[in-house]
Amino acid sequence: MESKALFLMALGIWLQSLTVTRGRVAADDRITRGRDFIDIESKFALRTPEDIAEDTCHLIPGVTESVAKCHFNHTSKTFVVIHGWTEEFHYPLDNVHLLGYSLGAHAAGIAGSLTNKKVNRITGLDPAGPNFEYAEAPSRLSPDDADFVDVLHTFTRGSPGRSIGIQKPVGHVDIYPNGGTFQPGCNIGEAIRVIAERGLGDVDQLVKCSHERSIHLFIDSLLNEENPSKAYRCNSKEAFEKGLCLSCRKNRCNNLGYEINKVRAKRSSKMYLKTRSQMPYKVFHYQVKIHFSGTESDIQTNQVFEISLYGTVAESENIPFTLPEVSANKTYSFLIYTEVDIGELLMLKLKWRSDSYFSWSDWWSSPGFTIEKIRVKAGETQKKVIFCSREKVSHLQKGKASVVFVKCHDKSLNKKSG
Repeated sequence: MESKALFLMALGIWLQSLTVTRGRVAADDRITRGRDFIDIESKFALRTPEDIAEDTCHLIPGVTESVAKCHFNHTSKTFVVIHGWTEEFHYPLDNVHLLGYSLGAHAAGIAGSLTNKKVNRITGLDPAGPNFEYAEAPSRLSPDDADFVDVLHTFTRGSPGRSIGIQKPVGHVDIYPNGGTFQPGCNIGEAIRVIAERGLGDVDQLVKCSHERSIHLFIDSLLNEENPSKAYRCNSKEAFEKGLCLSCRKNRCNNLGYEINKVRAKRSSKMYLKTRSQMPYKVFHYQVKIHFSGTESDIQTNQVFEISLYGTVAESENIPFTLPEVSANKTYSFLIYTEVDIGELLMLKLKWRSDSYFSWSDWWSSPGFTIEKIRVKAGETQKKVIFCSREKVSHLQKGKASVVFVKCHDKSLNKKSG
């Protein structure tokens, strides 16, 4: 916690302060080194690890003595929560990490672009979408604004340009938790429950729930620095939902938040992950591949299954997943995730749900497939495990009992999976 918590600079911003005046001369005692700070309405409040809840001291624009009076430590890393500052006392920009939320993310980008030397890092927390989706790079947050720019997109629901958060990638690494459109725990059902319990006073918070999740995800990465959430590079969220992107080779995965690896590619890396609905947000991702065999001629659509995982540490049962279609003699890949670390995988169970408790089609005939093996890849450990049927081949029937698969002990398979 030493480096990240040494100094937090919390700044209250008026929108007018985003306008930068340069080279202006005025006959006033408050002109410092040729710069006029009269119109700056921002408040610069310094917070320290000893008293993070209160604004203990204020830095006055243009008055370098106020920095000394606040006992600012020039050797420590500094987090600046929007907006910018002068280079007035030659502070090393290698120590500066700007964090900007919503409109503040773009303000951070503009502040970073105005420095003579690039700041170390800018983190954009769900940068604002309206008026910025189609804006040119100089008018918004972009990879050129710092040595490294990482972005969390948590509320990109809606058409481009109208969503609360910006949809397109604007950093070196752009992470889209849960696809970036909407966050767990921020749904309509939850809104109705909160309104019923607390009244209409918290409606505005519900509207901002997914937007503000970007802040809480970053805070979570600070509180759980030793066990960060992991995101995976993928071309689309659809491919990620199929479990096709759980690779960590060649920087294809990265940590979310403070402990991110500063990977700079020629173009933005779009990354995805799942999270829980509350802190700690970390989950464990798995790709599951199943080959369905049989003589079933019909194609089943939107079928719901349940999978249960059992490991050396814990278990996670009845995880639901839906396959858009299922047919015989095809292999399907899909993503599942658990909220608990179950350790090394040992066994799994698979169940095919009925359409309903009183499904007439299932009453007269129960469709089914045969399954020999199930392949599972763990995203967090990168380990691959092959599960075999206890009876060499298992018969999975819709609406019937679960079928069990255990970890294979074939040495050749272990070598391949390793």
